[in-house]
Amino acid sequence: MRNHAADAKVFKAFDDEKRLQILEMLRSCEKCACVILEDMQISQSTLSHHMKILCDSGIVLARKEGKWTYYSIDQAGSQRAVALLKLLTASNFSVK
Repeated sequence: MRNHAADAKVFKAFDDEKRLQILEMLRSCEKCACVILEDMQISQSTLSHHMKILCDSGIVLARKEGKWTYYSIDQAGSQRAVALLKLLTASNFSVK
């Protein structure tokens, strides 16, 4: 049986305009939280909220360096999200 709670976390990551913008920013390379904050012009608490959701989904990785956190796309998590979408939307019947 599928873990639908874990699956929902993946889709929640894609269910917000700001999180989609963050994912687009991370496509090119790892980014410091300070860069994301500056580019998006959002508060630290708002960024923390969005990054928690993205990290909990398994799509984004976080690493601490000094006082800053750096974020990047987790390629394995990204592949799991694609596979999950395919699994949940694949047709289970055949036409005769």
